[in-house]
Amino acid sequence: MRFLKPIPRCPQCAQDWTHQQADDFPAYVSILVTGHLMAPLIIALVRDADLSVPALMAVILPLAMTLMIGLLQPAKGAIIALQWWFGMHGFRKERPGTVPDEAES
Repeated sequence: MRFLKPIPRCPQCAQDWTHQQADDFPAYVSILVTGHLMAPLIIALVRDADLSVPALMAVILPLAMTLMIGLLQPAKGAIIALQWWFGMHGFRKERPGTVPDEAES
């Protein structure tokens, strides 16, 4: 998926993003958040609405798919940002305006 591939280098600050190793974690985050957002809706629909099973599926499945796909890109960006912030997977922990840890010097 092209929309999930991060740019190799920031055009403004020249930060190298090729060190990131988000792997499958954005998909797990997307599924987890979607499940937590959908659960109350599913419970309310089943309990309060008089919908048939096909009607419930016609509401629930497209909404769940849209949420999961819509959350993938922000989840990947957040995970890469966390890797950068904590200096994981080849990223340097020092950033402009901060003092690097003494142990890393």
